[in-house]
Amino acid sequence: MTPLFIPSPSQGVWHLGPFPIRGYALCIILGVIVAIWLGERRWVERGGIRGQVSDIAIWAVPFGLVGGRLYHVITDPARYFGTDGDPAAALYIWQGGLGIWGAIALGGVGAYIGSRRYGLKFPPLADALAPGIVIAQAIGRWGNWFNQELFGKPTTLPWALEIPDVSKRPEGYQQFETFHPTFLYECLWDLGVAGVVIWADRRFRLGHGRAFALYVMGYTLGRGWIEYLRIDTVEANDVFGLRLNVWTSIVMFLLGTAYFVIVGRRHPGREVDVFREGRRPDPDAAGDHPDDDATHSTDPTHSTDPTHPTDPPPVDTTPTTESKRDP
Repeated sequence: MTPLFIPSPSQGVWHLGPFPIRGYALCIILGVIVAIWLGERRWVERGGIRGQVSDIAIWAVPFGLVGGRLYHVITDPARYFGTDGDPAAALYIWQGGLGIWGAIALGGVGAYIGSRRYGLKFPPLADALAPGIVIAQAIGRWGNWFNQELFGKPTTLPWALEIPDVSKRPEGYQQFETFHPTFLYECLWDLGVAGVVIWADRRFRLGHGRAFALYVMGYTLGRGWIEYLRIDTVEANDVFGLRLNVWTSIVMFLLGTAYFVIVGRRHPGREVDVFREGRRPDPDAAGDHPDDDATHSTDPTHSTDPTHPTDPPPVDTTPTTESKRDP
Protein backbone atom coordinates (compact mmCIF):
# COMPACT_ATOMS: atom_id res chain seq x y z
CA MET A 1 0.00 0.00 0.00
CA THR A 2 1.41 3.37 -1.01
CA PRO A 3 2.13 5.75 1.91
CA LEU A 4 0.61 8.69 0.02
CA PHE A 5 -2.86 8.57 -1.48
CA ILE A 6 -6.12 10.47 -1.85
CA PRO A 7 -8.56 9.16 0.76
CA SER A 8 -12.14 8.41 -0.13
CA PRO A 9 -14.79 10.26 1.89
CA SER A 10 -15.99 8.47 4.99
CA GLN A 11 -19.56 8.95 3.81
CA GLY A 12 -21.39 10.29 0.80
CA VAL A 13 -24.79 10.80 2.40
CA TRP A 14 -25.84 12.98 5.34
CA HIS A 15 -29.29 13.00 6.87
CA LEU A 16 -31.15 16.16 7.74
CA GLY A 17 -33.90 14.58 9.77
CA PRO A 18 -35.68 12.17 7.40
CA PHE A 19 -34.15 13.81 4.30
CA PRO A 20 -30.90 12.42 2.82
CA ILE A 21 -28.36 14.94 1.53
CA ARG A 22 -26.17 13.22 -1.04
CA GLY A 23 -22.72 14.40 -2.05
CA TYR A 24 -23.31 13.27 -5.64
CA ALA A 25 -26.45 15.42 -5.95
CA LEU A 26 -24.73 18.42 -4.34
CA CYS A 27 -21.95 18.28 -6.93
CA ILE A 28 -24.45 18.15 -9.80
CA ILE A 29 -26.46 21.06 -8.37
CA LEU A 30 -23.36 23.18 -7.75
CA GLY A 31 -22.17 22.50 -11.30
CA VAL A 32 -25.51 23.62 -12.74
CA ILE A 33 -25.44 26.82 -10.68
CA VAL A 34 -21.92 27.69 -11.84
CA ALA A 35 -22.80 26.94 -15.47
CA ILE A 36 -25.84 29.23 -15.34
CA TRP A 37 -23.90 32.01 -13.59
CA LEU A 38 -21.01 31.97 -16.07
CA GLY A 39 -23.29 31.45 -19.05
CA GLU A 40 -25.37 34.45 -18.00
CA ARG A 41 -22.32 36.70 -17.86
CA ARG A 42 -21.05 35.54 -21.25
CA TRP A 43 -24.51 35.81 -22.82
CA VAL A 44 -24.88 39.44 -21.75
CA GLU A 45 -21.41 40.16 -23.18
CA ARG A 46 -22.58 38.68 -26.48
CA GLY A 47 -25.56 41.03 -26.59
CA GLY A 48 -28.21 38.98 -24.81
CA ILE A 49 -30.40 40.05 -21.90
CA ARG A 50 -29.76 39.12 -18.30
CA GLY A 51 -32.07 36.37 -17.10
CA GLN A 52 -32.45 34.63 -20.45
CA VAL A 53 -29.93 31.89 -19.65
CA SER A 54 -31.83 31.11 -16.46
CA ASP A 55 -35.00 30.83 -18.54
CA ILE A 56 -33.26 28.49 -20.98
CA ALA A 57 -31.97 26.37 -18.08
CA ILE A 58 -35.55 25.56 -17.10
CA TRP A 59 -35.70 23.61 -20.37
CA ALA A 60 -32.11 22.39 -20.67
CA VAL A 61 -31.49 20.98 -17.18
CA PRO A 62 -34.45 18.54 -16.98
CA PHE A 63 -33.80 17.39 -20.55
CA GLY A 64 -30.12 16.92 -19.71
CA LEU A 65 -30.83 14.83 -16.62
CA VAL A 66 -33.18 12.56 -18.55
CA GLY A 67 -30.73 12.26 -21.42
CA GLY A 68 -27.80 11.51 -19.14
CA ARG A 69 -29.68 8.77 -17.37
CA LEU A 70 -30.99 7.26 -20.60
CA TYR A 71 -27.50 7.01 -22.05
CA HIS A 72 -26.23 5.33 -18.90
CA VAL A 73 -29.07 2.80 -18.86
CA ILE A 74 -28.76 2.07 -22.61
CA THR A 75 -25.03 1.35 -22.32
CA ASP A 76 -25.51 -0.97 -19.33
CA PRO A 77 -29.04 -2.41 -19.57
CA ALA A 78 -28.27 -5.72 -17.83
CA ARG A 79 -27.81 -3.89 -14.52
CA TYR A 80 -31.45 -2.84 -14.61
CA PHE A 81 -33.25 -5.25 -16.94
CA GLY A 82 -31.09 -8.37 -16.72
CA THR A 83 -31.76 -11.54 -14.76
CA ASP A 84 -30.78 -10.02 -11.44
CA GLY A 85 -31.54 -6.43 -12.43
CA ASP A 86 -33.90 -3.98 -10.80
CA PRO A 87 -35.82 -1.88 -13.37
CA ALA A 88 -36.87 0.63 -10.72
CA ALA A 89 -33.20 1.38 -10.01
CA ALA A 90 -32.98 2.99 -13.45
CA LEU A 91 -34.70 5.98 -11.85
CA TYR A 92 -32.26 6.29 -8.93
CA ILE A 93 -30.00 8.97 -10.39
CA TRP A 94 -28.67 9.82 -6.92
CA GLN A 95 -26.81 6.50 -6.95
CA GLY A 96 -24.70 7.75 -9.84
CA GLY A 97 -24.84 7.05 -13.54
CA LEU A 98 -25.33 10.10 -15.76
CA GLY A 99 -23.80 9.68 -19.21
CA ILE A 100 -22.43 13.01 -20.37
CA TRP A 101 -23.16 12.24 -24.02
CA GLY A 102 -26.86 11.81 -23.36
CA ALA A 103 -26.92 14.82 -21.04
CA ILE A 104 -25.39 17.10 -23.68
CA ALA A 105 -27.54 15.69 -26.49
CA LEU A 106 -30.94 16.00 -24.79
CA GLY A 107 -29.85 19.07 -22.82
CA GLY A 108 -29.06 20.67 -26.18
CA VAL A 109 -32.54 19.76 -27.40
CA GLY A 110 -34.04 21.46 -24.36
CA ALA A 111 -31.86 24.54 -24.85
CA TYR A 112 -32.86 24.68 -28.53
CA ILE A 113 -36.56 24.54 -27.65
CA GLY A 114 -36.06 27.31 -25.10
CA SER A 115 -34.08 29.47 -27.53
CA ARG A 116 -36.84 29.16 -30.13
CA ARG A 117 -39.49 30.13 -27.61
CA TYR A 118 -37.57 33.23 -26.55
CA GLY A 119 -36.51 34.24 -30.05
CA LEU A 120 -32.78 33.58 -29.59
CA LYS A 121 -30.24 32.25 -32.07
CA PHE A 122 -29.01 28.88 -30.87
CA PRO A 123 -25.34 28.94 -32.04
CA PRO A 124 -24.32 32.06 -30.06
CA LEU A 125 -26.21 30.69 -27.06
CA ALA A 126 -24.22 27.44 -27.28
CA ASP A 127 -21.00 29.46 -27.54
CA ALA A 128 -21.88 31.43 -24.41
CA LEU A 129 -22.73 28.29 -22.44
CA ALA A 130 -19.76 26.13 -23.51
CA PRO A 131 -17.19 27.04 -20.80
CA GLY A 132 -19.80 26.85 -18.06
CA ILE A 133 -20.90 23.40 -19.22
CA VAL A 134 -17.40 21.94 -19.04
CA ILE A 135 -16.80 23.57 -15.63
CA ALA A 136 -20.06 21.98 -14.46
CA GLN A 137 -18.70 18.64 -15.64
CA ALA A 138 -15.51 19.25 -13.64
CA ILE A 139 -17.52 19.91 -10.49
CA GLY A 140 -19.89 17.03 -11.13
CA ARG A 141 -16.99 14.57 -11.33
CA TRP A 142 -16.46 14.98 -7.60
CA GLY A 143 -19.76 13.18 -7.19
CA ASN A 144 -17.91 10.04 -8.33
CA TRP A 145 -15.46 10.61 -5.48
CA PHE A 146 -18.31 10.70 -2.97
CA ASN A 147 -19.77 7.50 -4.47
CA GLN A 148 -16.35 5.79 -4.77
CA GLU A 149 -17.01 4.86 -8.39
CA LEU A 150 -15.59 5.14 -11.90
CA PHE A 151 -11.95 5.09 -10.83
CA GLY A 152 -9.09 3.78 -12.94
CA LYS A 153 -6.59 0.96 -12.94
CA PRO A 154 -4.59 0.07 -9.82
CA THR A 155 -1.59 2.31 -9.16
CA THR A 156 0.82 3.18 -6.37
CA LEU A 157 1.39 6.76 -7.47
CA PRO A 158 1.36 9.34 -4.64
CA TRP A 159 -1.95 10.74 -5.88
CA ALA A 160 -3.63 7.33 -6.08
CA LEU A 161 -7.20 7.07 -4.82
CA GLU A 162 -7.80 4.77 -1.87
CA ILE A 163 -10.91 2.58 -2.07
CA PRO A 164 -11.15 1.00 1.40
CA ASP A 165 -14.54 -0.63 0.76
CA VAL A 166 -13.85 -3.94 -0.98
CA SER A 167 -17.42 -4.03 -2.31
CA LYS A 168 -16.67 -0.87 -4.32
CA ARG A 169 -13.78 -2.53 -6.16
CA PRO A 170 -14.64 -4.23 -9.48
CA GLU A 171 -14.44 -7.97 -9.79
CA GLY A 172 -10.86 -9.07 -10.23
CA TYR A 173 -9.44 -6.04 -8.43
CA GLN A 174 -10.43 -6.76 -4.83
CA GLN A 175 -6.80 -7.30 -3.82
CA PHE A 176 -5.84 -3.73 -4.76
CA GLU A 177 -6.42 -0.75 -2.48
CA THR A 178 -5.35 2.29 -4.52
CA PHE A 179 -6.38 3.26 -8.05
CA HIS A 180 -6.03 6.04 -10.61
CA PRO A 181 -8.31 8.94 -9.56
CA THR A 182 -9.91 9.39 -12.96
CA PHE A 183 -12.46 11.79 -11.45
CA LEU A 184 -9.57 14.12 -10.57
CA TYR A 185 -7.91 13.73 -13.97
CA GLU A 186 -11.13 14.68 -15.72
CA CYS A 187 -11.82 17.56 -13.35
CA LEU A 188 -8.42 19.13 -14.03
CA TRP A 189 -8.70 18.45 -17.77
CA ASP A 190 -12.16 20.05 -17.92
CA LEU A 191 -10.95 23.18 -16.14
CA GLY A 192 -8.12 23.42 -18.66
CA VAL A 193 -10.59 23.07 -21.55
CA ALA A 194 -12.75 25.84 -20.08
CA GLY A 195 -9.71 28.12 -19.91
CA VAL A 196 -8.76 27.38 -23.53
CA VAL A 197 -12.31 28.02 -24.77
CA ILE A 198 -12.59 31.33 -22.92
CA TRP A 199 -9.18 32.47 -24.17
CA ALA A 200 -9.76 31.42 -27.78
CA ASP A 201 -13.25 32.95 -27.80
CA ARG A 202 -11.87 36.33 -26.72
CA ARG A 203 -8.74 36.16 -28.85
CA PHE A 204 -10.37 35.06 -32.11
CA ARG A 205 -13.98 36.20 -31.51
CA LEU A 206 -15.41 32.77 -32.21
CA GLY A 207 -19.03 32.66 -33.29
CA HIS A 208 -21.69 30.55 -35.01
CA GLY A 209 -21.18 27.66 -32.57
CA ARG A 210 -17.40 27.42 -32.97
CA ALA A 211 -16.67 27.98 -29.26
CA PHE A 212 -18.99 25.08 -28.47
CA ALA A 213 -17.26 22.96 -31.11
CA LEU A 214 -13.91 23.79 -29.52
CA TYR A 215 -15.29 22.62 -26.18
CA VAL A 216 -16.41 19.33 -27.75
CA MET A 217 -12.98 18.85 -29.32
CA GLY A 218 -11.11 19.61 -26.12
CA TYR A 219 -13.32 17.55 -23.84
CA THR A 220 -13.42 14.44 -26.03
CA LEU A 221 -9.65 14.57 -26.55
CA GLY A 222 -9.20 14.17 -22.80
CA ARG A 223 -12.14 11.87 -22.20
CA GLY A 224 -10.72 9.34 -24.65
CA TRP A 225 -7.50 8.64 -22.71
CA ILE A 226 -9.16 9.01 -19.30
CA GLU A 227 -11.87 6.53 -20.27
CA TYR A 228 -9.16 4.09 -21.34
CA LEU A 229 -7.91 4.02 -17.73
CA ARG A 230 -11.25 3.08 -16.20
CA ILE A 231 -11.98 -0.46 -15.06
CA ASP A 232 -15.66 -0.24 -14.14
CA THR A 233 -17.56 -2.93 -15.98
CA VAL A 234 -20.40 -2.02 -18.30
CA GLU A 235 -22.15 -4.14 -20.90
CA ALA A 236 -20.66 -2.02 -23.72
CA ASN A 237 -17.17 -2.51 -22.29
CA ASP A 238 -15.61 -3.98 -25.42
CA VAL A 239 -16.77 -2.71 -28.80
CA PHE A 240 -14.21 -3.72 -31.45
CA GLY A 241 -11.52 -3.65 -28.78
CA LEU A 242 -12.45 -0.33 -27.16
CA ARG A 243 -15.01 0.85 -24.64
CA LEU A 244 -18.09 2.43 -26.18
CA ASN A 245 -17.29 5.78 -24.57
CA VAL A 246 -13.87 5.78 -26.23
CA TRP A 247 -15.48 5.28 -29.63
CA THR A 248 -18.00 8.00 -28.82
CA SER A 249 -15.15 10.35 -27.91
CA ILE A 250 -13.42 9.65 -31.22
CA VAL A 251 -16.57 10.23 -33.27
CA MET A 252 -17.50 13.41 -31.40
CA PHE A 253 -13.97 14.79 -31.72
CA LEU A 254 -14.05 14.28 -35.49
CA LEU A 255 -17.51 15.85 -35.79
CA GLY A 256 -16.50 18.81 -33.62
CA THR A 257 -13.34 19.36 -35.66
CA ALA A 258 -15.22 19.20 -38.97
CA TYR A 259 -17.83 21.68 -37.71
CA PHE A 260 -15.14 24.05 -36.40
CA VAL A 261 -13.30 24.12 -39.73
CA ILE A 262 -16.25 24.20 -42.11
CA VAL A 263 -18.27 26.82 -40.24
CA GLY A 264 -15.12 28.89 -39.72
CA ARG A 265 -14.67 29.11 -43.47
CA ARG A 266 -18.30 29.85 -44.21
CA HIS A 267 -18.98 32.22 -41.33
CA PRO A 268 -15.77 33.82 -40.05
CA GLY A 269 -16.14 36.14 -37.10
CA ARG A 270 -19.04 36.45 -34.72
CA GLU A 271 -22.78 37.09 -35.04
CA VAL A 272 -23.83 40.73 -35.03
CA ASP A 273 -27.14 39.98 -33.34
CA VAL A 274 -28.03 37.09 -31.01
CA PHE A 275 -31.79 37.45 -31.56
CA ARG A 276 -33.75 35.82 -34.32
CA GLU A 277 -35.08 38.13 -37.02
CA GLY A 278 -37.96 40.19 -35.74
CA ARG A 279 -37.64 38.85 -32.17
CA ARG A 280 -35.35 41.44 -30.59
CA PRO A 281 -37.16 42.93 -27.56
CA ASP A 282 -38.20 46.57 -27.92
CA PRO A 283 -36.23 48.51 -25.26
CA ASP A 284 -38.76 51.37 -25.43
CA ALA A 285 -41.63 49.03 -24.63
CA ALA A 286 -39.67 47.85 -21.61
CA GLY A 287 -39.19 51.42 -20.43
CA ASP A 288 -35.43 51.30 -20.79
CA HIS A 289 -35.21 54.82 -22.19
CA PRO A 290 -37.61 57.00 -20.21
CA ASP A 291 -35.80 60.19 -21.18
CA ASP A 292 -36.26 59.71 -24.92
CA ASP A 293 -38.89 62.42 -25.60
CA ALA A 294 -39.05 61.55 -29.29
CA THR A 295 -40.58 58.18 -28.58
CA HIS A 296 -42.32 58.77 -25.24
CA SER A 297 -44.30 61.95 -25.88
CA THR A 298 -47.42 62.37 -23.76
CA ASP A 299 -48.83 65.18 -25.92
CA PRO A 300 -52.01 63.83 -27.53
CA THR A 301 -51.53 66.19 -30.51
CA HIS A 302 -48.02 64.98 -31.18
CA SER A 303 -47.58 62.62 -34.11
CA THR A 304 -44.55 61.14 -35.78
CA ASP A 305 -46.58 60.03 -38.80
CA PRO A 306 -45.71 62.31 -41.78
CA THR A 307 -49.11 61.61 -43.37
CA HIS A 308 -50.87 63.21 -40.40
CA PRO A 309 -49.01 66.43 -39.68
CA THR A 310 -49.93 68.22 -36.53
CA ASP A 311 -50.82 71.90 -36.28
CA PRO A 312 -47.88 74.15 -35.41
CA PRO A 313 -47.77 75.23 -31.80
CA PRO A 314 -49.54 78.58 -31.07
CA VAL A 315 -47.36 81.67 -31.24
CA ASP A 316 -47.20 83.82 -28.12
CA THR A 317 -48.14 87.32 -29.27
CA THR A 318 -47.83 88.91 -25.84
CA PRO A 319 -45.42 91.86 -26.21
CA THR A 320 -42.18 91.49 -24.35
CA THR A 321 -40.74 94.08 -22.06
CA GLU A 322 -38.34 95.20 -24.78
CA SER A 323 -41.16 95.73 -27.30
CA LYS A 324 -43.07 97.96 -24.87
CA ARG A 325 -40.13 100.35 -24.66
CA ASP A 326 -39.78 100.56 -28.43
CA PRO A 327 -41.27 103.86 -29.56
